Amino acid sequence: MNSKRKENNRNTKISLYWKCQLLGWGIVSVYWAYTVYTRDNYGIFYTLLNYLLDISIGIFLTHTYRIFAQKKNWSGLPIKQLLVRLVPTILLLAVLYVLINNLKWYAYWTLIAGEDKNLWKALIYWDPILLTGLRLMSIWVLAYHLFHYYQKEVVTAKENAKLSLIAKQAQLDNLSAQLNPHFLFNSLNSIKSLVIENPNVARRAIDLLSDLLRSSLYEKDKDLIKIKDELALVSDYIELEKLRFEERLTLDINIDKTLENFKIPTLSIQLLVENAIKHGIDKIIEGGLVQIKIVKRNNQIYIQVQNPGKLSSSKSSKGLGLKNLKERLKIQYNNQAFFSVQKLDENRVEATIILPCEDDENV
Repeated sequence: MNSKRKENNRNTKISLYWKCQLLGWGIVSVYWAYTVYTRDNYGIFYTLLNYLLDISIGIFLTHTYRIFAQKKNWSGLPIKQLLVRLVPTILLLAVLYVLINNLKWYAYWTLIAGEDKNLWKALIYWDPILLTGLRLMSIWVLAYHLFHYYQKEVVTAKENAKLSLIAKQAQLDNLSAQLNPHFLFNSLNSIKSLVIENPNVARRAIDLLSDLLRSSLYEKDKDLIKIKDELALVSDYIELEKLRFEERLTLDINIDKTLENFKIPTLSIQLLVENAIKHGIDKIIEGGLVQIKIVKRNNQIYIQVQNPGKLSSSKSSKGLGLKNLKERLKIQYNNQAFFSVQKLDENRVEATIILPCEDDENV
């Protein structure tokens, strides 16, 4: 019973919109009620009736506009396009405000007061009602859209802050992976064995390790990176890992050259390649091939990373890095990007990122 009562109370609460409508038009209409009571001698009953009619007229016109604006999604338009539509709309609302108020005035004096009034003269009496209508409708319409614009900006700011936080967390995760003792131990141990056997390769390995750590540290402030720069980082990572895996690890990159300057979330391919090695190559004695394929289809960019291995069904196998990547894609591309991991056959797995292809990304 208590839960039903609480639910009923929630359903009967007046929304912020209707509170503002009733309060705003109620306050504005007080002036006109005072005027007709003191100047036109309407009497208490008819003054109250006029007051309620003034509130109803204001709410009727503005709520009708609200329904129309929502249907046409005017709140989602750029400011310049919105202003072009608002000017004639405010004029139309003001004219309707004049006509309805004049009809109300005519009905009172002819039907209630019993005076002989000319309908045409009543309708063309626009001064100062037109100025009042223009002022009231302008204030209401602008306040309505400014409120929605403010709400949209707040939501955008929150999403950008969340995206930045998730991106930085992903980069910290990447840095942590680069700095984990196992990775460093294997890399340094391989470099140590090469110092005497092959000094040139050892120097190259030190440069690769240095570049990887530097990129993790200094790329952290970038949300997006060109595909060619991301692939250069991946190639360095693979070259360094080959010191440990040797012939067990090979990499094949197949990319549409026109997409090299397309920007993608930083360290996204790197994360998929790391997972391919950690959950695929490292668990197979003979190792295998990591394939990266980047193509454009139907105005979408497909980034696919294939590796030998099996797709685990346990939830624990889905690391924090992949969850963060999904969240980054969701926010960065406003739910227009997709990520999936699927089994191609019994011994091969494919991770896919699908991004919308926008012209302004190719910079």
